[in-house]
Amino acid sequence: MTTIQDIADKLGISKSTVSKALNDAPDISETLQKQVLETAVELGYTKLRRYKKPAKKLCVIIQRNNIQFEEPHHFAYDIIMGFRQIAEPSGYEVAIVPVDADVQREISYDAFMLQHDFSGAFVLGFSLVEPWMKDFHACRTPTVLYDNHIIGNPMISYVGIDNEEGMDLAIDHLKKLGHQKIGYLSSALGSHIMQVRHRAFFQAMRSHGLKADSSYAGCSYYLSECMEKHLPRLLDMGMTAIICCQDTFASAAITQCQQLGYQVPKDVSIIGFDDIPLSAYTSPPLTTVRQDRIQLGKSGFNALSGLLNEIPLGTILLHADLIVRNSASAPANC
Repeated sequence: MTTIQDIADKLGISKSTVSKALNDAPDISETLQKQVLETAVELGYTKLRRYKKPAKKLCVIIQRNNIQFEEPHHFAYDIIMGFRQIAEPSGYEVAIVPVDADVQREISYDAFMLQHDFSGAFVLGFSLVEPWMKDFHACRTPTVLYDNHIIGNPMISYVGIDNEEGMDLAIDHLKKLGHQKIGYLSSALGSHIMQVRHRAFFQAMRSHGLKADSSYAGCSYYLSECMEKHLPRLLDMGMTAIICCQDTFASAAITQCQQLGYQVPKDVSIIGFDDIPLSAYTSPPLTTVRQDRIQLGKSGFNALSGLLNEIPLGTILLHADLIVRNSASAPANC
């Protein structure tokens, strides 16, 4: 069991200086505090051991530039609510912690968690290039990732929906309506979940006996580029239905199709992914794969609770659900 004295001996400073650094004392410089925190992490020191009882502070860490969370119509709002609905009655204090890449570059993940006395975290909205994604491979803090998968670290769990199931439901629905040529529009494949959905589209097409050529998909970092470049290309190829990686892309695709003179769903069917609140109010209302975000939040806490109790949970996937509205129908030639 690492002690404050061990950290002091390692750095050649006093025990009281280490204690001050660990407790954010104002007379300790940021440079020294960071050095103490990083050394504490290196030696395996945790405040959990120090107090000999479970810490009761958890956090939801959000990449502020990638996911919205503050308002009820924002995607992550319900996920956070679901997490808090179980965590707080269980006696935990939950902090919502927005971060960006600059924050992550300033301090390692474990050191950040130690500094703020968080015993575990639920992490939302991280792309594959986030600095802390490297830290997660070897971190010692119980951590649950939403829509990200780290292999080989028993302190990490992954929570999400079964995207393969969701994509299969969408393809199955379109095939039963009579569609044979189905395209896919996606944002750039810079996140784990976009890669999963991209693969799931082609897997579902093949499993349903439909042609799955790479040209049937279009991916762009910018939504506008996807709509202006890839959507017209897919329409020119004779696609009668298009699945989009997210509802925001599907909503934009409906608008762009209408501007190009196509009627949705008479000329082309559109299906989205996520079932954000906007989906029920597009024109026409959007058929989409639902993520139950309240349940995702609750699952995030359940997974984190398991990790805190030294149960090495791996992946927890909720079932997907296809919400059928009016943006998909039989193709005109059926």
